[in-house]
Amino acid sequence: MSLLDFLNELAHNYVLLITSILTLLVILINGWTDAPNAIATCVSTKALSPRKAIILAAIFNFLGVLVMTMFNATVAQTIYKMVDFGGNSADALAALCAALFGILIWAVTAWAFGIPTSESHALIAGISGAAIALQGGFSGINGSEWVKVIYGLILSTVLGFGSGLLLVKLIQAICRKFDRRKTSRFFRRAQIGSAAAMAFMHGAQDGQKFIGVFLLGVALAQGQANQTMFVIPIWLMVLCSAIMALGTSIGGYKIIKTVGMDMVKLEEYQGFATDLSAAGGLLLTTLLGIPVSTTHMKSTAIMGVGSAKGLSRVRWDIVKEMVLTWVLTFPGCGLIGFLMAKLFILII
Repeated sequence: MSLLDFLNELAHNYVLLITSILTLLVILINGWTDAPNAIATCVSTKALSPRKAIILAAIFNFLGVLVMTMFNATVAQTIYKMVDFGGNSADALAALCAALFGILIWAVTAWAFGIPTSESHALIAGISGAAIALQGGFSGINGSEWVKVIYGLILSTVLGFGSGLLLVKLIQAICRKFDRRKTSRFFRRAQIGSAAAMAFMHGAQDGQKFIGVFLLGVALAQGQANQTMFVIPIWLMVLCSAIMALGTSIGGYKIIKTVGMDMVKLEEYQGFATDLSAAGGLLLTTLLGIPVSTTHMKSTAIMGVGSAKGLSRVRWDIVKEMVLTWVLTFPGCGLIGFLMAKLFILII
């Protein structure tokens, strides 16, 4: 669908208009509340000021969505195929609209308390709950695609924690005889590059998830709920990446403080190890088409790096609060998506 065709469809379909606005708002909120995770460590180690870090994140989130989607759109396809919104297109579009509304409620509430929730998990849970409401049971879930979420949870934990721990140990071994002042200066500069890589991969992972939802809404509006193949238009990549970059530029200092300052006190080389290991894990899972939470990947990488000098270095009370939020996201957003879908179908 060309941009002109899409705008013409919006003018004649108010439910698609509402769904598109809600999708863009969810992308904006993701850039606002989730993208700051990418720059949390470089701010906490003072490698960059919050203002410069947010500008860097906005630019590389934009590039991540745009560049990665051109070369590998498997994450978007996984999200698109994960749920069954077949049947009555009007009801399906209303259910999708309801799921997005529920995700907004969840994300803003978590941000208000400074808790780094995962918009990826919220998105998956919300559309799953809506699909169950629409189909009247778990037939609304495509198990072969949904199981990739479980793989993602396991992989992000193992890759984040394991690679963070191993990389920081390797850096310590290589640099143990070097002048500490020189290595600190080197890693302060290197961390700018690793933060840019982390922001790029955040855009690559999360941007594709929302593109998948956007395309699902367009397909439903055209009465093509069972369409399985699609081509992502350039205008949609640009639109989604620009909105995410805008959200990032608004900033999310509460999240930066929780992830980069409260959980573990990091030095420059530790911040570098965290960003590089998390970005590497996100690159691997993106190429495999596995949707993972960038918040989860970054947070477990921080835990791994912090644990290198002893488990007591990690603020496990903060970790416990974050893990509880992650655990509650699936049933919480799923239930909100289910109830909102039932309500929206009745109203619309």
